[in-house]
Amino acid sequence: MKMYDQLASWWPLISAPEDYAEEAGMYASAIVAASDGTCRTVLELGSGGGNNASHMKQRFDLTLVEPSDGMLAVSRALNPELPHHRGDMRTVRLGRQFDAVFVHDAVCYMTSEADLRAAMATAFVHLRPGGVVLFAPDYVRETFRPGTECGGHDGPARSARYLEWTWDPDPSDTTYIADYTFTLREADGSVRVEHDRHLEGLFFRADWLRWLEQEGFLASRSMVDHSEAGGLELFVGRKA
Repeated sequence: MKMYDQLASWWPLISAPEDYAEEAGMYASAIVAASDGTCRTVLELGSGGGNNASHMKQRFDLTLVEPSDGMLAVSRALNPELPHHRGDMRTVRLGRQFDAVFVHDAVCYMTSEADLRAAMATAFVHLRPGGVVLFAPDYVRETFRPGTECGGHDGPARSARYLEWTWDPDPSDTTYIADYTFTLREADGSVRVEHDRHLEGLFFRADWLRWLEQEGFLASRSMVDHSEAGGLELFVGRKA
């Protein structure tokens, strides 16, 4: 996917760290509320450009895992004090346990039951007894609606704008499509347009909860309200 590879250096202009303050605060509070009273160490799987981490590191001792070299470079520049590891959330094993595991919208790239359950298993082995995992998918099957979103930012030299168009060509399967169009203006004033297609996963609430239970968690779900995005659905698993 271009966004995380050849376009990774544009990420701070496509999705700026300051845009994540409210959302990251909600996730941090949800992790603390779900925990057993002790939550200091947090592993983020699929940490991307480190935007959530740039806020959550004020509350937690974070360790970040991300499969894309381009996004790791962006995150290391933003969060140089945090440990970063290159890895896939389905298979990575760090050999240590944490108080909590956090998986934001990177979980949307789990497009099958096998993928999602592998990510859940990774979270399980990285949690201490009593630890919690928080998954924050963009959609569940019950809430998905086709739509568009746009945004972007101006930097000191370069500027970026994007259009995201989500749609579902086959409601009977476990995926939907997010088509992105990026308009990128260089420092010399030249402009180019890039298209990037992402295949993302879409599952029923009952599947989320059942698979968490089958992977060994005590499972629950909750909602938080964001001032712009509206209700955000969260899935929590506690390691008994």
